[in-house]
Amino acid sequence: MFLTISTTGIPERPATDLGFLLHKHPGKAQAFSTSYGTAHVFYPQADAERCTAALLLEVDAVALVRRGKGKGRGGAPDAALAQYVNDRPYAASSLLAVALSGVFSSAMRGVCTAKPELPAQKRQLRVEVPALPARGGPGLVRALFEPLGWTVSAEPVALDTEFPQWGDSRYVSLVLESETLTLAEALRHLYVLLPVLDDAKHYWVSSDEVDKLLRAGEGWLPDHPEQKLITSRYLSRRWSLTRQAMERLELVRLAEADDSEVEEIDNAVGEEAETEDRPTPLAVQRRDAIVAALTEAGAARVLDLGCGQGQLVQALLKDPRFTEIVGVDVSMRALTIASRRLKLDRMGERQASRVRLLQGSLAYTDTRLKGYDAAVLSEVIEHLDLPRLPALEYAVFGSARPRTVLVTTPNVEYNVRWESLPAGHVRHGDHRFEWTREEFRGWASQVAERHGYDVRFTPVGPDDPEVGPPTQMAVFERATATATATETAGATAGARTEKKEAKAA
Repeated sequence: MFLTISTTGIPERPATDLGFLLHKHPGKAQAFSTSYGTAHVFYPQADAERCTAALLLEVDAVALVRRGKGKGRGGAPDAALAQYVNDRPYAASSLLAVALSGVFSSAMRGVCTAKPELPAQKRQLRVEVPALPARGGPGLVRALFEPLGWTVSAEPVALDTEFPQWGDSRYVSLVLESETLTLAEALRHLYVLLPVLDDAKHYWVSSDEVDKLLRAGEGWLPDHPEQKLITSRYLSRRWSLTRQAMERLELVRLAEADDSEVEEIDNAVGEEAETEDRPTPLAVQRRDAIVAALTEAGAARVLDLGCGQGQLVQALLKDPRFTEIVGVDVSMRALTIASRRLKLDRMGERQASRVRLLQGSLAYTDTRLKGYDAAVLSEVIEHLDLPRLPALEYAVFGSARPRTVLVTTPNVEYNVRWESLPAGHVRHGDHRFEWTREEFRGWASQVAERHGYDVRFTPVGPDDPEVGPPTQMAVFERATATATATETAGATAGARTEKKEAKAA
């Protein structure tokens, strides 16, 4: 993974000033440890007329796999082969961008203590990247760099020079030239746009990436014609982070147009002024309703069955009344994301003792799930094929038997109120069914009767007088009496279903 930065000079401004700007002496070859290998800085040429600094990143493939937890490029479990076969040691990517910011951090900030006048000087610059992944081709490379004052040469790299009929690869050989930029501006352009062109990052993208983007994009990103694409790709297409970044960039643009500070624009409305409240997202209303029902039930030890990415687990952890929270999901990828969301690796010992994440299928009984006060099935049942519901029913109500069970599911009747949802479509592509209120009540009542529970129903979200609420919730409370003959028969039937499915598997 290789990049060079060259500049020319005159006797009054020798090209070797590049060494002062980069804080790396032209007469020495230096090596710097990074999280994924070793970055080498050396100067193939260094005299008063021309000076070239080279950054070579030697990737440690083993460290890359270990830090990626063995899931290959991008962390996708179905891309496990990518940990063995990938372009990371050879092609410029977010790995090179991170090395660039680490090795040349002072230069990116425009700091030069030895010669303070240098960072502000515009100079003739030439940047060469022999192998750059470009998802979007040479046209996108030009669209990203040319508005910033660069002359761009992006030559496609052939898949194989021996077989030209195979066509071009997704890589380009990039040369950038400019006489109107400072070195700090050039480095910040590269830091942001290298991973944007690759359209991938080798590390988990969290909220602090928004701050990094805005710092590196200061002075050029707010007015860039491809601002939205840059922001979305840099933040790995995470919608919430992209929206946050776009809002802050718009504030910067407005402040510049008004010749004022961002703080003045952002504080134009006083804290006590009346503003129209934004509607609370349905997902938040659902979590609030679940937490309220668990609190009312006096539950302390709670199962989140089908916990997904851990949003409900995170909400429960904020309330000390819940002393033990167990998230269960069949997807290891979802559990990995939940672990990152909860910051389990950095959580204090006392807090960490309250939470566990387990992999497991809700279609089979699991002795680990017995003995809990409550279990939550939030937006889970509709992801199962209808013939598998009896197995889930027995695993939860017949085997685990928590004192309280909460089940939420979409109300299909409310779908007509979603303007963006085409008629006849379900809310999510993985939903196998969506029930009317009558269908859900019928199923829940039969489950309660078979397993010795009482059940009541609670609306979640605005309760429309015509079509009901967007989400319907059933609250099951285990009856205090001993199991009836009906309940026992139901348990036996559930066990038979489970055995049949186990044999089929």
